[in-house]
Amino acid sequence: MKQVGDVGLIRQSCGLEEVLRRVLTNRRFLLAVFFMALGFFSLIITLSWGDVSVVGPAAASLAFIVDAAAAKLVLNEHVDRRRWLAALFVAGGVALLTR
Repeated sequence: MKQVGDVGLIRQSCGLEEVLRRVLTNRRFLLAVFFMALGFFSLIITLSWGDVSVVGPAAASLAFIVDAAAAKLVLNEHVDRRRWLAALFVAGGVALLTR
């Protein structure tokens, strides 16, 4: 983590408590934990609504699409046509499963 620094050096010089303090007070880390919890609980709720044979692939296809969009918008990566087509094919396959 670039914001925290070299964890090995911090642990050697200040101890494990300082490493934990720096990580647990990092805003990006806390935001990531929040979104991971949001994703987990939304998956659990969705599993209570439908079959795992549909919800599992649907969550995976949504992850492909969100990953490609985040790579393009947040990380400013070049997302080529093959990656977009792959995400759309997975989503199309899930749409076929639901019928």
